This record gives sequence, structure tokens and C-alpha cells, in this order.
Amino acid sequence: MTIYFGYEKKQVIQALRYHFLTKPEIRIVLILINVFAIGSAILFALGKVKPIAFLLFSLMWFILMLAIWSMLPRNIYRKSQTFKDEFSMTFDQDGVVLKNERGNMQNWAWQNFTHYLESPFFFHLYFNTRSFFLVPKDAFEDITTLQEIKGLIRSKLKK
Repeated sequence: MTIYFGYEKKQVIQALRYHFLTKPEIRIVLILINVFAIGSAILFALGKVKPIAFLLFSLMWFILMLAIWSMLPRNIYRKSQTFKDEFSMTFDQDGVVLKNERGNMQNWAWQNFTHYLESPFFFHLYFNTRSFFLVPKDAFEDITTLQEIKGLIRSKLKK
């Protein structure tokens, strides 16, 4: 099965956000900052802390969310040539063959991938915890083909 695709900026940005928010270290930091921000708001409302504590945790939360939600994904998108190319990708029982419009070819056996993740617009095929390739779901001709590839990925990789 062969698909042809390019990337849409909005979808890639959303996929990168999804990737970052699934990382345990980022989730822990977000939870801790949210807990401290809520705690400082409650203590501020009760008059137990000065407004500076509430302002500080609110500012930390805002900067962290701005970095994870906007700055980091846009920076990665801007620096990566991959998201500007057009590709063809062939899936089979042995692995995946990727070709771009400039004639470069990459052949990956299923063993090269450690796991996969499914987001609303993409399959994220991971080589390790930080390196992955995005396969757009809208590149598939129909829902049947999408389900077949999803089944193949699921049978070859762990989630």
C-alpha cells in the first residue's frame, strides 16, 4: 500500500503539541505548576499570601503554556525541512519505504521503530522517545485503507 502526502502546518503544530504533552516529564511539570497556581490562588483569596505569590505562579503557568503550546512546536516546524517536502510512503509486512520529491529514499524495517502513537491527524512512528516520523491520516484514500494500515501498525508495533 502506497500513500502520497505533504504536511499542513496547523496539523503538524497540533501533532507536535500532542507529542510534547504525552511526555511524562512535561506532564509532571504542568501538573505541579497547576497545583501551585491553584494553591496560590486559594491562599490569596483567603488572605494567607501576598499578591506577588499568586502573580508569580500565574506568570510561571503562562510562560510554560506559551512555550509548550506555541513557541516549541512552531520553532521545530520552522527549523525542519521534512515538513516542507512531499513524500510517498509504502507500507508492507517487512517495513516502510519513504521517498521524497528530491529522490531521497529511506527504508525502515518494523524493528527500527520502538512504538507508535495515534493522534487526531497522524500516526507517530517512534524510533526512540524523542525521534519520530509523522504519517498523516488524511493521506489515505478511504477509511478502509486507513483501518488496514492501522491494523498493520498495531500488529507490528506496541502502542
